[in-house]
Amino acid sequence: MDIDQRKPTTKNPPEQFTGDVWLDPIAFPRESGQQMVVAKVRFAPGARTAWHSHARGQTLHITQGVAWVQSRGGAKVEAYPGQTLYCPPGEEHWHGASTDSFMEHLAMLDNADDPATTTTWLEHVAEEEYLA
Repeated sequence: MDIDQRKPTTKNPPEQFTGDVWLDPIAFPRESGQQMVVAKVRFAPGARTAWHSHARGQTLHITQGVAWVQSRGGAKVEAYPGQTLYCPPGEEHWHGASTDSFMEHLAMLDNADDPATTTTWLEHVAEEEYLA
């Protein structure tokens, strides 16, 4: 058994996020054949990802606050602690906090064969899209 040392919280980059978003890594591939990545991600009110997709999909489990999540072309949904959402491979989506609540979720995904292609980042979510 390995017990990991706590890794420092990092602030996510403004090229991919609007507002203040912090990430704590939880799990990562350790041995050949493993691809799972898990992180705790915390969003300040109004903060959100840019549009993006994942080569092998992504699961989000809300742990605190109010989450807003939207797939391209779909309706924005509101999710609460204890709810889990799944975005299939290649589905463009964004997720973040509502305007008046911090939000925290566990983000779970599998790396692509080339980890650099695991997530495809797209344009920022316009304020009108976020508030719609």
